[in-house]
Amino acid sequence: MKIILKVLLMSILASSCARNKKDIMVIGHRGARGHVAENTIASIKKAMDLGVDGIEIDVFRCSTGELVVFHDKTIDELTDGSGYIEQMSLDSLKQFQVLGKEPIPTLNEVMDLIDGKVMLNIELKGTQTAVLTSELISSYMESSNWKSEHIFISSFDWNELEQFRSINKNIAIAVLTEDDPLDAIPLASRLSAVAINPDFKSLNSINIEAIHKAGFKIYPWTINEIEDIDEMIRLGVDAIITDFPERVKR
Repeated sequence: MKIILKVLLMSILASSCARNKKDIMVIGHRGARGHVAENTIASIKKAMDLGVDGIEIDVFRCSTGELVVFHDKTIDELTDGSGYIEQMSLDSLKQFQVLGKEPIPTLNEVMDLIDGKVMLNIELKGTQTAVLTSELISSYMESSNWKSEHIFISSFDWNELEQFRSINKNIAIAVLTEDDPLDAIPLASRLSAVAINPDFKSLNSINIEAIHKAGFKIYPWTINEIEDIDEMIRLGVDAIITDFPERVKR
């Protein structure tokens, strides 16, 4: 009898988890970073092939004014070159490849590729990115399949988020934090944000309930291990940001 009850319980939990997964937004971290060189066109294509609901990318402003998609302040770690992104021209950056395989794309190239087919989470990684990003998004709203609901902006640099909100009231904002996620609630309220994006390791049932009660969704990062993915789903987060989207959709 105990064995039968255990099997029934496991079956109920599995079916419950499966139902919950349908409500979870799956966001590919830097595209599909677990499979292809991060923040590249190839990585984004892979994430879309894996059926993501959204894609997260990072942007910097290079010295010639273009927004380029890259995670680090310098190209030293991910390419065979050296230098700060913000001090290099677009032509210079285009000479290097991420992990020796894929070129560094511009935000324009990424938006042209996605074309509103999935959501795009643009993380303002560098300084002076808020205004340029807002202007670029606005231009795409007028001449492509992109709509305001297809995009949300996030950043650890809360000053950039405040600047973005001051000039753009239409695009959603998610507040990134690696500290106590409850500390992000006042800013999220002030910016009329839709979500708080915390380190998943900082989450528990108590602060998740508090964030939801405050009116915000929770999009934690970066969750790669299956047991952690399942735990976050059980706790009731609204999205999973991951290098391996297929692990959420299994």
